[in-house]
Amino acid sequence: MKVLVADDDPQLVRALRITLAAHGYDVVAASDGAAAIALAAQAHPDVVLLDLGMPHLDGVSVIHALRGWTDVPIIVVSGRTGSADKVDALDAGADDYVTKPFQIDELLARLRALARRSGATAKEPVIAFGDVVIDRATTSVLRDGVPVHLTPTEWRMLEFLARNAGALVTRQTLLKEIWSSEQVSDSGYLRLYMSQLRKKLEADPAHPRHLLTEQGMGYRLVLDD
Repeated sequence: MKVLVADDDPQLVRALRITLAAHGYDVVAASDGAAAIALAAQAHPDVVLLDLGMPHLDGVSVIHALRGWTDVPIIVVSGRTGSADKVDALDAGADDYVTKPFQIDELLARLRALARRSGATAKEPVIAFGDVVIDRATTSVLRDGVPVHLTPTEWRMLEFLARNAGALVTRQTLLKEIWSSEQVSDSGYLRLYMSQLRKKLEADPAHPRHLLTEQGMGYRLVLDD
């Protein structure tokens, strides 16, 4: 069983490497959030042990990124004891939360429990259509091999459509996903950002083949046959 330990404390990482290896686990480690996402895509761990306070990307952002393409079990291991931190991590998609300092026996028991009930499956983090390649692990987009700059909102919209490629995504679902509110109802925002995405990614933005509007319902990302 492979465990990804994502923590910027080298002493803790070393201790977990030794202890988990002694119990038969294969351990890989990352010291910052961006490296954790990249290593998860490369190594395909069975469980992730994740600290919240890491450089480059915090733990909650890492959880959001991972949940875009994998349901690998995530145990947050953090010194943050506030209920708000726990709620944020669990709402983002973490499966469990362990507070530092912790007893190693408790952590091992939680690992075993997750392993028993986990049927973790990973979707390929890279999606391609036309001459466009979307890499959700590195949050990058290439068109004909050239990097495409997307605004944060454009990326969230494209990434959510890519996560649900082929399926209809309703306007309300997109609005809630992008602006985190069920009260937003102005779909003019969506038309604007969809128009910008088509200009950047479609060969003929006026006649899109991949970023489609389902009239009166929402949007759909159609991949190549």
